[in-house]
Order: sequence, then C-alpha cells, then structure tokens
Amino acid sequence: MPYWRLSAFYFFYFAALGTLMPYWGLYLQSLGFDPFAIGSLMSILMATKIVAPNVWGWLGDHLGQRMLIVRLASLLALLAFLAMPAATGFAEIALIMVLYSFFWNASLPQFEAVTFNYLGKAVERYSRLRLWGSVGFIVTVVLVGYLVDRHGAGVVLTALLTVLAGIFLSSLLVRDKPGIISTEAQPPILAVLKTPRIMAFFAAVFLMQMSHGPYYAFYSIYLQDFGYSKSSIGILWSIGVLAEVLLFVFMHRLMHRYSAALILQASLVLAALRWLLIGYFPDVLALLVFSQLLHAASFGSFHAAAIHMVHGYFRGRHQGRGQALYSSLSFGAGGAVGAFTSGFLWEQWGAAFAYTMASAVALLGAWIVWRFNRITE
Repeated sequence: MPYWRLSAFYFFYFAALGTLMPYWGLYLQSLGFDPFAIGSLMSILMATKIVAPNVWGWLGDHLGQRMLIVRLASLLALLAFLAMPAATGFAEIALIMVLYSFFWNASLPQFEAVTFNYLGKAVERYSRLRLWGSVGFIVTVVLVGYLVDRHGAGVVLTALLTVLAGIFLSSLLVRDKPGIISTEAQPPILAVLKTPRIMAFFAAVFLMQMSHGPYYAFYSIYLQDFGYSKSSIGILWSIGVLAEVLLFVFMHRLMHRYSAALILQASLVLAALRWLLIGYFPDVLALLVFSQLLHAASFGSFHAAAIHMVHGYFRGRHQGRGQALYSSLSFGAGGAVGAFTSGFLWEQWGAAFAYTMASAVALLGAWIVWRFNRITE
C-alpha cells in the first residue's frame, strides 16, 4: 500500500479545509458582507457537495477511472479559484465558489474509494491514513492564523491557491487500484437506499453536519468579537483537530470493541454538549478548550464510524456512489442547510440561540441512531 502517497493527498485536501473553515468567513467579513450574506456564501461550499460527488461518483463507478477523475477535478478546482482575487461583489464570489467547490468536492469521495481498495480487508487502518488530513488542517489553521494577524485577511487567497495546487500535485502520485469485482447479483442502488437502516443512517449524518452550521460559518468571527486574536483562534481550531488526530490513532481499538452505530450515537450526544459550551461560555477559556477537544467526537469518531458503515452498506458497483451519497447528504446537504439557517438565526436571535438549535439538531440525530440501533448495525 502506498501509505505516504495516499497520506499526502489527505494532507493537502484537508489543509484546504483548514484554510476555508476558519478564515473564509473572516475574508468575506473583510469585504463588508453581513452575517446573512456570509452564511449564504459559506453554504455554497456545502451545497455543491449535494450534486458534485454524485455526478463524479456515477462516472467513477461506470468508467472505473477514479484517479483520472480525482486529477481532473483537482486541476479544474485550482483553475477556477484563480479568478477569485479579482472578485469583490456577492454574485461574482458566489459564482466562483460554485465553480471551484463543485470540482474540489468531487475528488474526495472517489479518492476514499481508491483508499479502501488499497486497504482491502484492513479497513480499520483507514484512520491511520486519514489522520494526515488532520495534520494538514492543523498546519494551515495555525500558519494562516499567524499570517492573517500579520498581513490581513487577503492572505487567505494565497494560502488557498497554494494548497489547491498541492492537492493536484499529490493526486499525480497515486495510481488507480481497482476494487474486487463482485460476482453476486446486486440490487439497484435505489432499492438499497430504501432500506430502513440506511435511511436512518443518512438522516443521522445529515443532522450531525447540519448542527455544525454555526461552528463552520461563524466560529472565528464569534471569537474575534470576544477579543481573541487570529493566532489564538487558529490555536483553538488546531486543538480540536489535534484531538481528532489522537483519536484516529486509537480508533481501530474502539472499532474492535464497540459497534459503529454506538460510536455514531455517542458522537452525536457529545456534539450536542459541545455546541452548548461554545454558545454559552465563549469567555471561559477552559470550557472553550474543552469544547474543542470534543471535536474528537463531533468529527473524528463520527466520521470514522460513518465511513466504516458506508463501506459495509455499499459494495461492488455501488461503492463510489455510496461514498458520494455520504459526502453529499451529510457534508453537502446537511452542511449547506446548517450554514444557511445559522446565518439567519445568528442575525435574528444571536449566537447563543443558533448554538442551542445546533445542539437540539445533534440530539435529534442521536435519537434516530438509538431508535434504529438494532437495524443500523
């Protein structure tokens, strides 16, 4: 298995996320956009995940050339983003975000399918590869925070161009790895999706990412309003992802001991606690740090358990579309609805109310997993 070549792609892909999530809202704020406009623009990043992974997932399943798709999508994302420095108006920025995020969001699900083909039966080793994505996130979130403090929010554009180039270059290092061709008859994918356990799973992952709306769209702006410096904000983001890295190191042990459904349920409950701590205690540094440590649950254990369940639910010719559906319905649809509604709630009723609603949404997801626990195993 080409461990370091696979890891390099994860490093750069999530380095882009480490620039976008903490600092894109600050960049948009520096251009004079209000919370509702920022939430609307941030929702584009998630909304394109609803369409893009499924379009490219269908192509990947039918053509079998997954790495060719990854390379093409990565290159087109880089080329589209080159127009961003000249854009200042809402419509211009929205159009460019639609274009580059459509291609950027297409690459990861196909790469995940390639990764699992390399892993074979050793699926529990996935977290050892994925942790390098978390390392990439930490590197950029700290470095870009420092640079924004020194040179202003405009440096975010340069940082994103750099990591998008890194994504494309690292994609050139990985060869395709075909999956095992199943000789068993497989039902149509719509029949698979109609099963109650899979419907419950997708509802839960949708709600988890929806609950992240106020965090991904406004966390940095929120902390800035309470007097935290950009460097401090970057450190707080990195604490969360460092906790995620540490969890990924030991995740295979948890997966051996507990069911993926139980881990998913616990992750949702801890996410609900996290949003309440952020919403009501932003001026208590110890609680803020603790809430960031809970990122190990709200993203780390949640994603590892979910990706494991997707791998079990979708086999053979459905593999690529299964990964794409997970990405589009959770990070895509859930993230877009969360970012858009959080912008509205934030502007109308304030941060505490937005985070309270986020907590309620996560608890609803936990209830769904609990209710269907026996059929989501």
